[in-house]
Amino acid sequence: MPNRIAVSDLARAAYCPRQLHYARRDEDREPPPAVREIRALAFEYPTLLTASDDELSTRPLAATPTTYRQNLRRLSERDEWDVLTEPLDREVLLTGKDCRGVAHKLVGDPVVPSVVSPGMPPERGVWEPQRVRAVALAKALAWEREREVPTAYVEYPAHGVVRTVRLTTRNKAAYRRALRIARELDFVPPRLRDSAKCDECAYREQCGVKTRTLRSLFRR
Repeated sequence: MPNRIAVSDLARAAYCPRQLHYARRDEDREPPPAVREIRALAFEYPTLLTASDDELSTRPLAATPTTYRQNLRRLSERDEWDVLTEPLDREVLLTGKDCRGVAHKLVGDPVVPSVVSPGMPPERGVWEPQRVRAVALAKALAWEREREVPTAYVEYPAHGVVRTVRLTTRNKAAYRRALRIARELDFVPPRLRDSAKCDECAYREQCGVKTRTLRSLFRR
């Protein structure tokens, strides 16, 4: 059986193989404190929903208090609200046939994994690296529990937004593509050209690309 690939490596492979190359050379791959603070919001939705403007202004939100509460109010009207706000477990290491990684939450009945992202959601759906991560964790959970896991969630708690990822043919193909890249990467991949992804990459200075902005968080 091939070595199991870290789920975080799969997300990076989907984002940019060159970023994965640099990350594998980096001894410290723990998320920075700012990322941990944003992820903590995902466990406080009911409190944040009723918090005052002053209270919300002290939290690492990426939306105004009014917009944030509106987003959480819409989330509270969804069937998933109860399972997302009362997870069965958190920070769970899942080990599958091909990959292993941490699900930030296990929720629901039947149980599915949830990925908590520090970044910004796209206008619709989920960014590909996060879709790959969600599919990987769903497949790992399915391997452990010996049952199908057809969906997963991706949460963007700084925005109060949660999206569903289904294990469609397209999403599973993206996962397999990232898995192949992560397994076969034994060289320095070429730089991306004229990509907005470079603006957001923590390794942009090592890579030597010219960027247009200095954003601090990955879409991962």
